[in-house]
Amino acid sequence: MIKGITFSVTASILFGVLYYLSTHLKPLSGEEIYGFRMWVSLPFVISALFIFKKNDEFNRYLKRLKQHPHLILVLLTTTAVTGSQMWLFLYAPNNGYAIDVSIGYLLMPIAMVAVGRFLFNETLSLLKIISIISASVGVFITLMTAGSLSWATSMVLIGYPVYFSLRKHFDMSHLSSFVCEIILMLPIATYFMLNTDMQFVTENNPNFYFWLVLLGIVSGTALIGYIMASSLVPINVLGLLSYIEPLAMLIVAFIIGEVLDQSSYILMACLMLSICLLVLDGIITIRKQRRRE
Repeated sequence: MIKGITFSVTASILFGVLYYLSTHLKPLSGEEIYGFRMWVSLPFVISALFIFKKNDEFNRYLKRLKQHPHLILVLLTTTAVTGSQMWLFLYAPNNGYAIDVSIGYLLMPIAMVAVGRFLFNETLSLLKIISIISASVGVFITLMTAGSLSWATSMVLIGYPVYFSLRKHFDMSHLSSFVCEIILMLPIATYFMLNTDMQFVTENNPNFYFWLVLLGIVSGTALIGYIMASSLVPINVLGLLSYIEPLAMLIVAFIIGEVLDQSSYILMACLMLSICLLVLDGIITIRKQRRRE
């Protein structure tokens, strides 16, 4: 358990570091950083198949796609969704949306709880219900005062629940489908890379290749660390630890100089309350499970 928790915490912190590293890849645009990230991450993603002995699972998944062609359309959809999220993750820190995306990541687990209830008929504890209500109140007040949520916040809030719901419904929640998604992203990633003026980039950022290599190492290590954690830690504990990443992202947003808008104060307060309730609910659930054992 301790080993798995260490992997999970390390992976979450590394994802926060990845958020920060994108600021050192200027003058690349968000699209160009995305293109480079896909290629420098590819060796780690492929190696994960062999490290975790999932190559047979990968072959079975390819056969399943061949036998059920409609799943290819689902795969293309999940690829488009996760690709847009990966782009946003790298675009936000350099374009003033780091806090907005962080808020989206904080809202996302709460949205997933609601999706689980209404789409998959999962039962909710009283604390989870109160948590959803608290977050909903924060969103409602923000809509009333600011007129709307940031497009970046909304993109995360809507995109990831759609992504995870499709993967769960079609039984594609595994490493093999993620590898296929990365491979399918390579053509657009290559397009963005080939349209990069490398002379201009290196003239304005002499350390570009150092930061690019570091981006690949951090991204790949974080991915493998998360996969290892998911195989060593119970799902409830993994859920609790998942809040470290958006909090790390929020800290990075403040470090790079972004300021929380006044219209988001109430939303942030409601979010913190919601997260505390979900963490408390998770702790209670874990204790109950241990008593049964």
